[in-house]
Amino acid sequence: MTADMPRHSAPLMPLLVAWTIALCATLSALFLGEVMGRLPCLLCWYQRIFMFPLAVVLGVGFYQADTAVWRYALPLAGLGGMIAAYHSLVYYGLVEEAMVPCSISGPSCSGPDMAILSGLPIPLLSMAAFSAVAALLIHIARNSP
Repeated sequence: MTADMPRHSAPLMPLLVAWTIALCATLSALFLGEVMGRLPCLLCWYQRIFMFPLAVVLGVGFYQADTAVWRYALPLAGLGGMIAAYHSLVYYGLVEEAMVPCSISGPSCSGPDMAILSGLPIPLLSMAAFSAVAALLIHIARNSP
């Protein structure tokens, strides 16, 4: 905390970082789908269901300086993170084929389109984003009055 930063703004920094992560993840998903033309698989859609509102909820929470927003955002981050973890297991082939929810006619949940930037798996990026947001929200919850 710097000398010119008000004391009450220190708890908002983790909220700002969490919102930035959620916003970047949302914009990245939109870029991949709308600009690059990569169709999201079924599990990607489920993750979007949790990440897109997370960016809005955290943004409003930061704008209102409401550190209690963790109560609403943490379930979104937790559920999205669980789906991303499952998607990662599917991507690496650790889940049996019978359990895989992706259809044959739609985009593959574990195909080559699930990697960007020279092989970085999208499911792992999603899991990292959800985990980072959840960790920041837990930090906010523990340090809120």
